[in-house]
Amino acid sequence: MTTQTETTSKAPTHTVYMVKLKDGADKPDWIRVGAAWEHGDKDGLNLSLSILGQDIPVTIRKNKPKTD
Repeated sequence: MTTQTETTSKAPTHTVYMVKLKDGADKPDWIRVGAAWEHGDKDGLNLSLSILGQDIPVTIRKNKPKTD
């Protein structure tokens, strides 16, 4: 497991959207579902998702080559 570096910013660095296709429409709806904060080492994000009344924390990290 990797060690993550937290960002010191309290404001989100990214917004998370769900893109919903609409029948007969030219453009999909972009529905805001959360916020994200980039890690200080720029190798990942912490997400806070609000879906179906649930707050769901998610951490994303870049894949790194495995060493033997």
